[in-house]
Amino acid sequence: MRKALLLISLLGLLAACGEQQVDAPIAPTTVPLNQAAGSSTTPVATATTSIVPSPEPTTSAGKPARNAPTAVVEPTDAVTLPDGFGISVFQSKLAGPRMLAIGPDGAIYTAERGEDRIVRLPDRNADGLADGVEVIADGFDSPSSMIFDQAGNLYVAETTKVIKLTQPDAEGKYTQRQTIIDGLPAGGHSTRTLLFSPDESKLYVAVGSSCNVCNEEDERRATVMEYDPDGSNGRIYAKGLRNAVGITWRPGTNELWATNNGRDMLGDDQPPETVNVATSAGLDFGWPRCHSGRIADPEFGKDANACQGVTPPAVEMQAHSAPLGLAFGNGSNFPEPYQSGLFVAFHGSWNRSSPTGYKVVFIPVTDGKAGNAQDFATGWLTDAGAVWGRPVDVIVGRDGSLYISDDAGGAIYRVFAK
Repeated sequence: MRKALLLISLLGLLAACGEQQVDAPIAPTTVPLNQAAGSSTTPVATATTSIVPSPEPTTSAGKPARNAPTAVVEPTDAVTLPDGFGISVFQSKLAGPRMLAIGPDGAIYTAERGEDRIVRLPDRNADGLADGVEVIADGFDSPSSMIFDQAGNLYVAETTKVIKLTQPDAEGKYTQRQTIIDGLPAGGHSTRTLLFSPDESKLYVAVGSSCNVCNEEDERRATVMEYDPDGSNGRIYAKGLRNAVGITWRPGTNELWATNNGRDMLGDDQPPETVNVATSAGLDFGWPRCHSGRIADPEFGKDANACQGVTPPAVEMQAHSAPLGLAFGNGSNFPEPYQSGLFVAFHGSWNRSSPTGYKVVFIPVTDGKAGNAQDFATGWLTDAGAVWGRPVDVIVGRDGSLYISDDAGGAIYRVFAK
């Protein structure tokens, strides 16, 4: 079994805000990361601590400490999961893997940002381990996400542009590329996430803010932009989202679900991190004047009607958890309620007096209504407040497992049902 990188050098990436509220806890089990995928080995320990809700948010302001946790050597028995699940290292020794995608061949792909390339991680013998790291395109400028269309073309997002790659050779390496969107704003929140509409008639690009909180000069900031597939006819689809790194569709609908990283410097527990739902174009989710649909910003929301017309979130979560990628569980081989619910990766805090996040949570969804977030995979943050990994994205693979990218630990993990 491959091991995750032993020593991690963490950067103080911008995290954000949200409150974690929890349904009835699922009994967790601690599983060693070196356990073989799909193994029936008995877990080494059963956790006895129940998951408890965070306090209700208040509007009191305060400045949190800047305490990006120090990286540590990976624990032997690291990640806690609900009963009936196991976890293994699918691929290690990657340089900052960010968003994940499933290719036309069914393989896992990731944007390896630290190497400026897109790589394929095939598992051709279906043993639960990647066969190796195969470069299919390189020479990018800090790529953060990629997506395939039904024709097998690949779209890659850099900070300021979207590039379309075509004509893969016999080894799956793309030989032609064309910039279809250029001049996206640079600086600030610099990652860009791509998503096609269910019928591929539109291409969506999430563009984060340039700041913690401000009135943006570029109206494309803090939005999800909508384009024609060739990159033309750009328009704002949803606004008031400070940094919506994760965007996806609820299966069978035209509901766009998006994570959002709220502003910093309002204290440890303000404002909540959120998952938001755009049921149509033109909705406003409030930033910078209003947070979570109900909390007026002390600097930019002094008007009595600051939250008027703001669409409230579907879910509130613990502040500063930094929710990034999200994925519905349909297509997994997990039991209910995981099939119909939502998984969200928490990248973790950087400026909270007590670190939070660094885990994957599950949000039950029934008939489009989201319940409260509950812990699903925890342990990247130790009890001592140190960190050995930061989850970025989650995706359901063709084998029915849940894959998690970790840009700090340089690994892709595979969570499987036993």
